Amino acid sequence: MATRLIVRSTRWFAVLVLLPLAACSKEKGEPQPIVSVQAAPVKQGSISQTVTADALLFPINQATITPKIAAPVLKTYVTRGSKVHRGQLLVELENKDLAAAAEEGRGSLEQAQAQTDIATKNSIPEELQKAETDTRAAKENLDAQQKLFDSRQNLFNQGAIPRKDLDAAAVALVQARAQFEQAQKHLDGLKAGGNQNAIKSARAQLVAAEGKQKGAEAQLQYSQIRSPIEGVVTDGPLYPGMQPQAGASLITVMNLSQMIAKAHIPQSQAALLKKGDDASVKMAGVEDEIKGKVILVSPALDPGSTTVEVWVQAANPQGVLKAGSSASLAMVARTVPDALIVPAEALVTDEEGKKSVMIIGSDGIAQKREVETGVQTSNSVQIVSGVKPGEQVVSTGAYGLPDKTKVKIEAPAAPGKEGGDQGKDKGEGRSEP
Repeated sequence: MATRLIVRSTRWFAVLVLLPLAACSKEKGEPQPIVSVQAAPVKQGSISQTVTADALLFPINQATITPKIAAPVLKTYVTRGSKVHRGQLLVELENKDLAAAAEEGRGSLEQAQAQTDIATKNSIPEELQKAETDTRAAKENLDAQQKLFDSRQNLFNQGAIPRKDLDAAAVALVQARAQFEQAQKHLDGLKAGGNQNAIKSARAQLVAAEGKQKGAEAQLQYSQIRSPIEGVVTDGPLYPGMQPQAGASLITVMNLSQMIAKAHIPQSQAALLKKGDDASVKMAGVEDEIKGKVILVSPALDPGSTTVEVWVQAANPQGVLKAGSSASLAMVARTVPDALIVPAEALVTDEEGKKSVMIIGSDGIAQKREVETGVQTSNSVQIVSGVKPGEQVVSTGAYGLPDKTKVKIEAPAAPGKEGGDQGKDKGEGRSEP
């Protein structure tokens, strides 16, 4: 920054020197001074707007397993760094009492099932038998009284018996029918009530036994710690005989095949991003950048920092990215494929905010031309209007250069000679009077 200030100050000094010299030269008819500059052609190509941010790395999936029961460790099947698959047995806790309870639950369930079968399919109670006998007797009596009534009805029609004998048979028939109906109703009540209650009681005992057995089996399963995801063991487990503290994690499994880089960026930059944008992740100490994609742009601001959280997902097959490490993100907000591009140093912005470049004509004179810009990066600028492909622009020395100044194009500075070039640059803008 200090070097740039020195260079710009020198250029302003050169302009102040050049202006009176140029006026003096015009008055005396002397040739205009020639300013040494560097130039670059207006190129046509692709340019991308990139949003950068610092981020923290997280695994794509993580399981911190806390036992649901308090028991000492019986046996461990993995160590830190072991690769595991979903459902794999990792640690087993002491469970002899739980195994016994599960066995007892299975026995109780079988007993309840047998009792239900007996209540559903087996013999009729004594009271129900008596009711069936009474109903059969009442039915036989009803049939007999019906025959007697029919016989006396025929005899009465023939005039063989008096009316009072027919009436007596009719009364007996009515009484027999009433007795049968009462006996049948009593039998139906016993069948509907007694058997159903017995079946309900047996089924309730079966449900209770099933619940008790499931609880015992669940407790036994809690003693077997299995991995809920595929990944790598990153923490734990404890040694056999040790007992985990209440609420403390026993083992941690992380899926490190994909990593999530989470960053917080200003709202203005987040507005340029969308899900699916290309991105790259760079971690300190790792030479290569790792390609990724933007998978989340939070729809809400973080109330604590008034920034937007952005997630980038990147593949991590070699395990280069480490969970918990910091990284740098570069996210491509937009790309213009066929843009007119000039170096960033060629763009000059005046006090009114107008932007321009210095175009070098075939006669070697630099002319100021206002332009409209698009995507800007640290090295390049997209020119939307104002230039044509192939035109030469002043890439170094344009700041403070007067319009229609005669220039001489210098070769770019050789690598490793920045100090000498800076000293030479301090003399730019001066010419012999």
